[in-house]
Amino acid sequence: MAVDRSAPVPLCDIGLQYRNLQAEIDEAVLGVLRSGMVILGPETAKFEEQAAAFCGAKFALGCGSGTDALLLALYALDIGPGDEVILPPFTFFATVGSILRVGAKPVFVDIDPETYNIDPSRIEAAITPRTKAIMPVHLFGQCAEMAPIFAIAERHNLQVIEDAAQSFGAAYQGVRCGTLGAISCFSFYPSKNLGTLGDAGMVTTNNPDFHKKMTAYRNHGSEVKYYHKYVGWNARIDAIHAAILRVKLPHVEGWIQSRRAAACRYHEMIESAGLLSSLKRPTVRDTGLHTFNQYVVEVSGGRRDALLKSLKADNIGCEVYYPLPLHQQECLTDLGYTTGDFPIGEAASKNVLALPIFPEITAAQQERVVEALAIHLQNAMKYAA
Repeated sequence: MAVDRSAPVPLCDIGLQYRNLQAEIDEAVLGVLRSGMVILGPETAKFEEQAAAFCGAKFALGCGSGTDALLLALYALDIGPGDEVILPPFTFFATVGSILRVGAKPVFVDIDPETYNIDPSRIEAAITPRTKAIMPVHLFGQCAEMAPIFAIAERHNLQVIEDAAQSFGAAYQGVRCGTLGAISCFSFYPSKNLGTLGDAGMVTTNNPDFHKKMTAYRNHGSEVKYYHKYVGWNARIDAIHAAILRVKLPHVEGWIQSRRAAACRYHEMIESAGLLSSLKRPTVRDTGLHTFNQYVVEVSGGRRDALLKSLKADNIGCEVYYPLPLHQQECLTDLGYTTGDFPIGEAASKNVLALPIFPEITAAQQERVVEALAIHLQNAMKYAA
């Protein structure tokens, strides 16, 4: 296969996906504009019905972002001041930010070094009389090990909130995320497996009371117009985003299959290039279906940052998710954690690197990425020496 060694390879090609569906998306957006029903309305209701069916949930509720989804879940479960929520320290800031926003205390538990998801074997030691919920994150498109988490939650009468922002369409033991917790939270940020062209999110649940409360909180705490049962906020999804997501939803399963095929190609190419002594490929558990929202390798020997710099200079899209664990963030010093408290998460933040992956990525593009990895790893060794 001829490889164009000068062609850029994006981390995620959002524009290409839009161009492939442009006629349908444009017509869907124009349909909303022509209708004049741009806040909630029939497009939102139809999307919620279809998304709930996809996830296997009784209820789905569109909202303004994945962060709004987390907040809606916490409010629906009456989590607030004096309560504690257990979560991993290696994830996007919204996970911890939502807990702090409702006045609760985040309690971190270190991660599994293979999957980067929360390590269930460490959860029980972090439970106190104030613990109200466990918030596992399905990082990079792979579900956390939910069976032991459920067992712990049941023993201690705790709620489980799925942070599934990166894992729409992922599954655990044959069950799609969206029903693996009391409430499940999704993001439709443009780069996600299912993404809109802006910010949007969703919560799913099988509990009608939780659904009713979140529906009110989403709209300033109002169950009846201008009558406010709760102090909510504007967390509504725009009807335009709902319409775009309705166009994309039927393609999600195919896109996931394409991502998984691309991940298999990376696995084989990295091994064929003799890079296994320098790169650790993603670990895929046999307990579920990995959607590869990201394809994240681990770079040994302190060479990650030099490799990142070299690849970007060579127009290879790559990113670090995440360069600093939550417990080391400047704004969270009041929680009392210090460097060394969560060594596995800290090590991951120094070594992980996300390579380009999206449904439309070609084998030629991936070959260019792997060739560049092989070349630049040698340079990275020089920088690190």
